[in-house]
Amino acid sequence: MPADEQPKGSPARGRSAVRSGAFTGLSYVALSLAAAVAGALLAHKFGRNIKTDGFMAAYGVYLVLVLGAQAFRMVVVPDLTRAEAVGQLGGELRAYAIAFLAVAVPATILAAAFSGFWGELITGRLPHQSALVAADALPWLIPAAFAQLIASLAASALAARDSYAPAALAFALGGIGGVVFFVALADSHGLVSLAWGLALNGAIAIGLPVVVLVRRGSRMRRGRDVPLRLGHRLWRLLYGAAVPLALQGLYLIALRFAAGTGEGNVTSLSYAYLLAATFVTATAFSLSLISAAPLTRRGVDAESAAEHVVHSAWVSLALVGAAAGLVALVGGRVVTAVLGNAYSGQVGDELGRLVVFLSPWMIANAAFSITYPLLFVMHRTRLLIPLAVVGLLVDIPISIAGRALWGLTGVTVALGVSTLLLVLGLMAALAPRMLALTVVGLGRLSLLVAAATALAFGGASLILSAVPAAAAGLGLYAVLLIAMRQLGLSQAWHYVRALH
Repeated sequence: MPADEQPKGSPARGRSAVRSGAFTGLSYVALSLAAAVAGALLAHKFGRNIKTDGFMAAYGVYLVLVLGAQAFRMVVVPDLTRAEAVGQLGGELRAYAIAFLAVAVPATILAAAFSGFWGELITGRLPHQSALVAADALPWLIPAAFAQLIASLAASALAARDSYAPAALAFALGGIGGVVFFVALADSHGLVSLAWGLALNGAIAIGLPVVVLVRRGSRMRRGRDVPLRLGHRLWRLLYGAAVPLALQGLYLIALRFAAGTGEGNVTSLSYAYLLAATFVTATAFSLSLISAAPLTRRGVDAESAAEHVVHSAWVSLALVGAAAGLVALVGGRVVTAVLGNAYSGQVGDELGRLVVFLSPWMIANAAFSITYPLLFVMHRTRLLIPLAVVGLLVDIPISIAGRALWGLTGVTVALGVSTLLLVLGLMAALAPRMLALTVVGLGRLSLLVAAATALAFGGASLILSAVPAAAAGLGLYAVLLIAMRQLGLSQAWHYVRALH
């Protein structure tokens, strides 16, 4: 975008990007803790069987839509930031809301009317009872997911004005309210009560941001003459969500291949994926959300885009490395303690190993979260749908080969490989020079974090038992990061603090 078309100036809000990122990150930590409580209760009450496999298959669809909705926040924030700069935020917000409802209402009706068909489709070779459980959950999970999309739109409107706390609080309260509802009704209504709780979660997530926007109505009434352009906005929604949905589609494909490796493996992979996604969401995704608006105002080129990705990834992957090391040493014990006897012994150890094998996926997903908003900031969106389609097609033979070679572990590794290939395609679409600079920077960063993690946690495990090794490894890892701070971490921290 030419410099003269960029919105001028960044409002002097006096807020650190670290503070805004902390609000957003903590909200996702709260959501993750609520999800962990729900997951633990689900495991203790319902075990690990064909019924939980069926529910997890339906939950995978919900997760695809919700994570797609979260990613769409990165798409729409640049649009709304530009609209705010010219006094059109209210009109743009209303137009987008109508467009989203035009998709959400028919999708909800179809999910309810043909729930049996969808249940059979997503459970694949699992027994019929799994399909029945999925069919019961889908009519609640689909509208719950679209509620998160509307909540993300409201949060994006606030982000365009550099306001992040109300949305962060709403998402956190929604997660907590949903899990409390599940705890209260799990005994009497079974697995479907978790789907009800997620629907409540979506309603709460919408409520608080909308209230804040209404209270600021005097600032939002401008722009009533913004044209609806429903077709244009639906197309914007389609190509904007194409790659995020494709990335989550890779996860659904992984679940489908995991179903062929044995009973309960869909559930195990689901828990491992949720844990790995938490590590990335609390860091990289939060940073991407709070950086979209200031980068839109500032403008970026290939060099500054690469710098942004590498610096943001430093902050994110430094925390991911610590989490992966802890999971490698004590993940099995923690899984057994939290999820119950159904996940004890080999099952718990395997789930912990799956998180470690998802490390390539975590690196790729962190890079995606940071890179994706830049395509909309720089108007490099022409190849999004082709990249999404090619990514899904390429993943199928990779997953087939992975499962044939290493079973469930191979399916997990294939998910990381396919995600990384798709992210590299996005970087190339943004700018070939940005791709070259970022690959070098991220490659160096990944090697440094991997070496620090292996040395700290692996070394400690050679001389200590699991729990003491985890504590010692965490301390040594922190020392190594401090020692390496001049290799990029210090610069990354200063960069992130100066984003706003």
